[in-house]
Amino acid sequence: MASLTVPPAPTWPRQDAVDLHRAFKGFGCDSTTVINILAHRDARQRALIQQEYKAIFNQDLSRRVASELSGHHKRAMLLWILDPVARDATILKQALTGDTTDLRAATEIICSRTPSQLQIIRQTYRARFGCYVEHDVTERTSGDHQRLLLAYLTIPRYEGPEVDPSTVTLDARELYKAGERRLGTDERTFIRVFSERSWAHMASVASAYHHMYYRSLEKAVKSETSGNFGFGLLTILRCAESPARYFAKVLHKAMKGLGTSDSTLIRVVVTRAEFDMQHIKAEYHKMYKRSLADAIHSETSGNYRTFLLSLVGRDR
Repeated sequence: MASLTVPPAPTWPRQDAVDLHRAFKGFGCDSTTVINILAHRDARQRALIQQEYKAIFNQDLSRRVASELSGHHKRAMLLWILDPVARDATILKQALTGDTTDLRAATEIICSRTPSQLQIIRQTYRARFGCYVEHDVTERTSGDHQRLLLAYLTIPRYEGPEVDPSTVTLDARELYKAGERRLGTDERTFIRVFSERSWAHMASVASAYHHMYYRSLEKAVKSETSGNFGFGLLTILRCAESPARYFAKVLHKAMKGLGTSDSTLIRVVVTRAEFDMQHIKAEYHKMYKRSLADAIHSETSGNYRTFLLSLVGRDR
């Protein structure tokens, strides 16, 4: 369930475009108006606003935002005004080929998305950047991590809730044989099972593994794998069991301790606000006995804080 709130009455994209232009004019930017408009419009409305802005002022809204805002606020807003698929593709591109490569971010985007989402992301990536995401993955990754990402990107997987109990038991046994039962790890078996099976199936495999061997599959993955390869497997497994719980943990890790991983905070908030942020907020409160909004408020400031809190929404 999304946390994004939009006005109950219909909004007019042309008027929004004009109001944004007024907010940009003069000395300084009226960030409050910019946030009040863009943080409360869905993807379709934002696309129409950008069309109107271009038609009226002969300028891309994204370019104007980039020139008027700064810092984390600018980074978050530039991602937010994209539609969800273009946003995922852009985060992937930046993570794989940007000035600072972020393979964890690229791995998270790939391993936390459904097969149908990944298919559209691949198409959008090709159309937007003129190259295949598989090419950039191959250029920037290696070994088992590379093999996992390429398999997860390209192999079709069932997305429904049904599972075959006999196949679940077989996969749990195969993973045990490939890992904890032997000396060394058969990584190819882990890649095959994790990249070919649905989330519902993998959640059932985790349950069966615990029942059969009195040990969690997550702990087995942690002990048998490492680095970005292990991170990818854990992302798949945790999203199979509960995407909301997974992202709540990611947000908590981004904000705990000294300093904040703003790139992670921005990535999760802007990509989940239109999708399942309400569920993430509920999981966050359940696990950490504190609201997500309160945590974000204490770790951010200024217009950046206001914008993120506008997307996350008030606690209900």
